[in-house]
Amino acid sequence: MPWALKTDGIVGREFEHGAVAFFDLQGGVKLALWPYHSIEHDTGITGTGANPTEFTLGYNVNSKQEVDDTFGIAVDAGAKVVKTPQNTFYGGYSGYFQDPDGHLWEVTWNPEITVD
Repeated sequence: MPWALKTDGIVGREFEHGAVAFFDLQGGVKLALWPYHSIEHDTGITGTGANPTEFTLGYNVNSKQEVDDTFGIAVDAGAKVVKTPQNTFYGGYSGYFQDPDGHLWEVTWNPEITVD
């Protein structure tokens, strides 16, 4: 299954606070996902604890089957199921899981959106 977010995976593991995953977005913008302790170290700001409902990361796909397939990959990789994929109020299909760091991800199919 092709992923919409291109990445080389986790890089920088050889540095004490360097492990990060970069995802290519549009126009040269990159999404960087760092462990909390690394961000605390780099910024000097002490975290106040994780709040999984601060934001969600959405992954849009083109069918209900892709939602189920992607969800299965995430769970096999250690994600915790929060809400199993199901029909939505807007006519789509989605579910939520938490990655090992506790971030909420929504995998969703919206019949009004086509993903390239």
